[in-house]
Amino acid sequence: MADTTIKISEEVRDHLREVAEERGISTRALVEELAASLQTKSEREAAVQRNIATVRERFGVELTPEGIAATRSKLDQLREQARGRAA
Repeated sequence: MADTTIKISEEVRDHLREVAEERGISTRALVEELAASLQTKSEREAAVQRNIATVRERFGVELTPEGIAATRSKLDQLREQARGRAA
């Protein structure tokens, strides 16, 4: 395992330390968990392609790029509406 130094603000460092303590793990373990949970752009795209294939195979629906874009747009609108109601 390699050691790496990352410069962050004291506020962020303290926050990470507090979260790690609450979970009963080290700050190093918390940062490793956080990093492992993040996907790269290529990993996200691969997941999208797997999901499209699953929808096609299980439901017989062909998802087009236009349909996906329209759905994402609608979801974005719904999220914005929900944020407006939560404020």
